[in-house]
Amino acid sequence: MKVSTILQTKQRKLISITSQVTVYDALILMGENNIGAVPVIENGQLIGILSERDYARKIALKGKSSHETAVSEIMSDHVITVSPEDSLEKCMEFMRDKHVRHLPVLDNGSITGIISIGDVVNAIIEMQKETIDHLKNYIMQ
Repeated sequence: MKVSTILQTKQRKLISITSQVTVYDALILMGENNIGAVPVIENGQLIGILSERDYARKIALKGKSSHETAVSEIMSDHVITVSPEDSLEKCMEFMRDKHVRHLPVLDNGSITGIISIGDVVNAIIEMQKETIDHLKNYIMQ
């Protein structure tokens, strides 16, 4: 299965922010949309990603104010991305090796979506269910 398959099933509008938004406003947006990370986009280009992990480690644990801190100060700017044609196995390797839970999807340099570790795990579970059903049907014949 490819990343494009996951994006088709998500059917969700891409939520993004700019780097000058306050961390607090970004957290409000993430909470309203039930998402754990949000891409940071400037002039149509992906420049970073803000995750709940960034907040916990760079605001809460350092005593900073989310109301006064801009996203640019705490976002992860070394973003690992995938393409719609990448396999789920490649995504899992990135997530495991780079310790990330969200991967923005770039198609010809433009962000088209974002997939989470939950998306990947759910897709793999569905693939395994299909394989099990096919094997059951084969055995029953």
